[in-house]
Amino acid sequence: MSKRSPRSEFFRLIKRYRADQVFNPWTDRNASDDSAGNGPHERCRRLEAHLSIEPGYLLIGEASGYQGCRISGIPFTSERLIIEGVVPRLPHEGARLSTRKRPWSEPSATIVWGTLRALGIAERTILWNAFPWHPHGSAEPHSNRTPSPAECMQGLATLEALLRLFPSAQVLAVGRHAERALLLIERPAPALRHPAMGGASAFRAGLKAALRR
Repeated sequence: MSKRSPRSEFFRLIKRYRADQVFNPWTDRNASDDSAGNGPHERCRRLEAHLSIEPGYLLIGEASGYQGCRISGIPFTSERLIIEGVVPRLPHEGARLSTRKRPWSEPSATIVWGTLRALGIAERTILWNAFPWHPHGSAEPHSNRTPSPAECMQGLATLEALLRLFPSAQVLAVGRHAERALLLIERPAPALRHPAMGGASAFRAGLKAALRR
């Protein structure tokens, strides 16, 4: 039996995960959201494009959100940003990703990509989450919840697989949850303030300072 490549193993890990109150963007379909031209296959294709560089930087967040990665397949990346053509390696193809009246827009995604562009590192950065799937409330898929401690542990193998793909990249934790996850796999990283909940200015200043080190 042939051995899987590191990239194939990474995609195997993200696709196989199943759990209650967790949506897997790369395996599951949004029955009430996905347009005819969007679904797990297209989200995998976009993620492959996002990962198709040798990055200088890896920004690791906490978990996928319902306004961003659940639809787009890329952490910190919303449908609106893809349509606007501002996400590197994802040329706008003229089609909506969701059936929602207005494209999904995630505030944190807008802040993160705006900061990356302002600092001139958007083309050299890959975004990921310590718990890469979307945890949501029991009765409302259009919600976000903090991953449980057990769920956080279940995301570590995938995080390690991603880091093995890009051993020379500088790793930065976006928020304390990501910082703790990286410590658990013995990959300590500078912690940036998460841009949500009023943290935009601190996130921008922290990332700018981290690039000077």
